[in-house]
Amino acid sequence: MNLPTYDDLLRPTRRHFLSKASLGLGSMALTRLLGSNASAAANPGTLGAPHLAPKAKRVIYLFQSGGPSHLELFDNKPLLRAGHGQPLPREVIGNQRLSTMSGNQSSLPMAGSFINFTRSGHCGMEISDTLPFTQKIADELSLIRTMHTEAINHDPAITFFCCGNQIPGRPSMGAWASYGLGSLNDNLPAFIVLVSKNASRDQPLYSRLWGAGFLPSEHQGVQFRAGKEPVLYLTNPEGVSPHVRRSMLDTLGKLNAWQAGQQLDPEIDARIAQAEMAFRMQSSVPDATDLSGESDETFALYGPDSRTPGSYAANCILARRLIERDVRFVQLFHQGWDQHGDVVGGITKQCLQTDQASAALVIDLKRRGLLEDTLVVWGGEFGRTAYCQGKMSGNNYGRDHHPRCFSLWMAGGGTRPGYTHGLTDDYGYNILNDGVHVHDLHATMLHLMGIDHEKLVYKTQGRYFRLTDIAGHVVKPLLA
Repeated sequence: MNLPTYDDLLRPTRRHFLSKASLGLGSMALTRLLGSNASAAANPGTLGAPHLAPKAKRVIYLFQSGGPSHLELFDNKPLLRAGHGQPLPREVIGNQRLSTMSGNQSSLPMAGSFINFTRSGHCGMEISDTLPFTQKIADELSLIRTMHTEAINHDPAITFFCCGNQIPGRPSMGAWASYGLGSLNDNLPAFIVLVSKNASRDQPLYSRLWGAGFLPSEHQGVQFRAGKEPVLYLTNPEGVSPHVRRSMLDTLGKLNAWQAGQQLDPEIDARIAQAEMAFRMQSSVPDATDLSGESDETFALYGPDSRTPGSYAANCILARRLIERDVRFVQLFHQGWDQHGDVVGGITKQCLQTDQASAALVIDLKRRGLLEDTLVVWGGEFGRTAYCQGKMSGNNYGRDHHPRCFSLWMAGGGTRPGYTHGLTDDYGYNILNDGVHVHDLHATMLHLMGIDHEKLVYKTQGRYFRLTDIAGHVVKPLLA
């Protein structure tokens, strides 16, 4: 038997030649399209078309980082008030896992909410008086009181909500939406991220929370910032004209296309797409981020902070402007909800920063005819304990992390308005019925966007992955 020589092994096979040639032709075609300013919206995403008729074309996710207390916001528990300071019955906790920050306490005194609740809207939804503006939009909300998760610490819990897994490295939900459905516009990314400048920096946020993971990198979220340069490194260097930049990108596109044909690396095509998007964003981003044309009435609707660039309120206006320009997924992060002590002061401050603008966003979208096909989501990574962490200070108290039940609301985009889903026990500690897991939330969001969550998959490392991993079901009562 004649064994192949080293040169024989290096000689391209017919299969390699055909695959290499086809990719090279594809890259040449891509370069030609890019040179003629092709529309990014011509790519409908890997699905080609949604699995079912979408109710929501776009998503705004108002992520409240730190773990907002459901007991001060959306889940009224009179029994906790009546037993304030008394030990929480041990049978309520059972053998459940507690955080190390309060699990070693000799007693766990019940902490009744300092604030009253009001039945709001025609639906009579109970909402805390710390949220007077949210009370006014009760009839638009689909309130989930029975969210739950396995994660008990911030980083894995936030990662779970943003990426469908507690372990870093998975694609974010916005990246999955971009990968599956593509872009609705020519000149802005499909996935944009905003981070409040006026929030307390308690729990850190990492760019991997809006990363693409193992998906092609053009699907990662692009962070917009307040100031003269909303997107870092987008502006041409001094002395470089748009004409020179266009010529450079054309040449770079040819080099990248040649390299893609040689190496068969799809990330090279992603690099081309990102460079071209950056070029188009040079003209689209200044217009999108300029709030100077907004009316005085709009600023008044969103509150006094809305004129401060980078504030939560200003970012809510910007989110609406991005949605108007058909950005598919906008995620707004607001930190500062981690109240281990001084719940009274902390919750009050956080609600002053976020309540009016959150409600205004829903109102503004509705009056502009955008709420019907825009899904708005508000919530954090877990809730807070029914008992006080540490010692009570007068009528003030702290609350530890609580993943077993907490609240989150959605509005628009095909959700059921004026609806409250699920029931927790009298202590706001355990779920009695209709629990909604993180995977269930993701499955429902994808369903509203026209995606069967079990069919949006990506193969890597020898297996198929999806946002909902191997779990999750659509929560049908939440659908309109």
